[in-house]
Amino acid sequence: MKKLFKQNATSSRFDHFIAKYNIPKEYLFVNRKMVTRALLIGIAIGLIPMPFQMFLVLGMIFFFKFNVPIALLMVWLSNPLTMPFMYYAEYTTGVYLLGMEHLVVEPSLEWFENNFSHIFIPLYVGTLFYMLTLSPLVYYVVDWLWIRSVRKERKRGQNKTTPF
Repeated sequence: MKKLFKQNATSSRFDHFIAKYNIPKEYLFVNRKMVTRALLIGIAIGLIPMPFQMFLVLGMIFFFKFNVPIALLMVWLSNPLTMPFMYYAEYTTGVYLLGMEHLVVEPSLEWFENNFSHIFIPLYVGTLFYMLTLSPLVYYVVDWLWIRSVRKERKRGQNKTTPF
């Protein structure tokens, strides 16, 4: 995957696009820290039940340095097909953590409008739980896998015999 990014990062069309829109290259770097931060931020924001999650990711560039395209892609993990399942899991987790009674959910806009005040707090408690567990878990797993693959590659390079 790293090789794919590196190949595209050196193309003249890519450089022209960056120059045309005056995009700082630092937000496009593909290294372990930039990618893992992007995953952490993108997944955490993608879990929040709110509109315009991508704008929140873009707002984060003023506070953190991360690979912006990867973070934006992670936000799209929550899309119209996955949102109902994600938000139901977050609601159920929030109900469990708060020890509340679980409402029978009906997949209709009318039910949602009538019960929003009852599901709001458990939904966001569940969201907070997943933001604080799932995002760091992905961050550390990818970080560990990246370090492991680099060490493996270096070890493989050292085991090659030189002709001289």
